[in-house]
Amino acid sequence: MITRVLSVGLLAGFAAGLLVALVQHFTTTPLILAAEKFETASNPAAMSRDRLASESGVARLVLVHSTHDDAAAGGHEHDGWQPADGFERTFFTTTATVATAIGFALLMLGGLLFADGRIDTPKALSWAAAGFVVTGLAPALGLAPELPGMQAAGLVERQIWWLGTAAATALALWLFFQTSAAWLKVVAVVLLVAPHVIGAPHPHHFETSRVPAELAARFASASLVTHAILWALTGLAVGWLWQRGENSRRAG
Repeated sequence: MITRVLSVGLLAGFAAGLLVALVQHFTTTPLILAAEKFETASNPAAMSRDRLASESGVARLVLVHSTHDDAAAGGHEHDGWQPADGFERTFFTTTATVATAIGFALLMLGGLLFADGRIDTPKALSWAAAGFVVTGLAPALGLAPELPGMQAAGLVERQIWWLGTAAATALALWLFFQTSAAWLKVVAVVLLVAPHVIGAPHPHHFETSRVPAELAARFASASLVTHAILWALTGLAVGWLWQRGENSRRAG
């Protein structure tokens, strides 16, 4: 069973991840590149650091979801490696997307097997929809997908709120759809609302953003649509591959 779960998860995630990486190449990636131009043009210090790094043969590694302000926090810079534009950057972006899809596929398979052990395409797609709500829609209500150069609260605070929101939403959906007690459904509603009542972390003082509002809005919507496609394709692949395995076992 473990071998079968791993093989289906890897194959489904690999196929879905490659397709979504292609979608990203024409949707979110151009928006990120455009935002980076605004960020560098309006941040002479960052532009100077990039130029010095290039001249000395050293590239910087910036954490995912971090900004130049995050990298310079505490009065020092984080020098390191980052992929070059072009093929190298596309390769690492694709690798990250495929790894994410494989993780989603394995999580979905684990949840389906834990729930009742029955896996088919419609059920996998319904779990994919729930996965999108948990990891995409619910967190985006408080923290919209951000482009480089946009103002944001501290990285750690954002990650803690995101994880808490995803966990609370996942538990709420489980209680709502997998239990029958009325009081548990009330608890589910409370869990759904609680992270948004607490509120996502945001900067205490807002200044003019380096990124145009239209670009930020397009990126937020494109990111959510791409995220939904990733979950949908992963669910479709998981259901189809699992059913194909079942049919092969019956035929054998």
